[in-house]
Amino acid sequence: MNNDDMKTGKQATMKIDCPVCGGKNTASYLTQTHELAYFGEIVESTIQCEKCGFRHNDVLATEQKDPAKHSLTITKNSLDSRVVRSQSATVSLPEIGIKVEPGPKSEGYISNVEGVLVRFVRATERALNMFRDDLSQENGKKVLDNLNKVLDGEMETLLLIEDPFGQSKIMDVRAKTEPLSDEELKHLKTGFTVIDE
Repeated sequence: MNNDDMKTGKQATMKIDCPVCGGKNTASYLTQTHELAYFGEIVESTIQCEKCGFRHNDVLATEQKDPAKHSLTITKNSLDSRVVRSQSATVSLPEIGIKVEPGPKSEGYISNVEGVLVRFVRATERALNMFRDDLSQENGKKVLDNLNKVLDGEMETLLLIEDPFGQSKIMDVRAKTEPLSDEELKHLKTGFTVIDE
């Protein structure tokens, strides 16, 4: 995807109180609209506090979409393909055995396939620093080795994004988009707390 596939629209910035440290007017809240080819309009927002360093990003589609799963075989030719991941999406590399599910602090982002892989590498490196037993260390190192092989173009693997709110997308003509079944939806986390009355 080239820069012609994403057009930037309105941008607004305002000062707000930091939601973490409570600093008065120490955080900047930036919103910016983008029009993505074959996807539609999205709003990207960032909160960053100059006092405590807190940072939070999010991406929201402005149009209602159906629950969907997107898949793409990652090759060295698809590393620059654009990815829109909403805060409610589960992102996985099932053949490598790694998955990131949404939680209360999940962030949406716009990146490319390479950027998604780098996020997985960083998360795996952090996990390796916490693993104490030999089996977890061995499995973590194997995952990290496979991620680096995919980044270097030495290995291909499947990228899967499942979004119960349909606000994510892999922007590549080779990507497949399918509806999520009711059964698949039951097993997906959304990152939101639901209170049943």
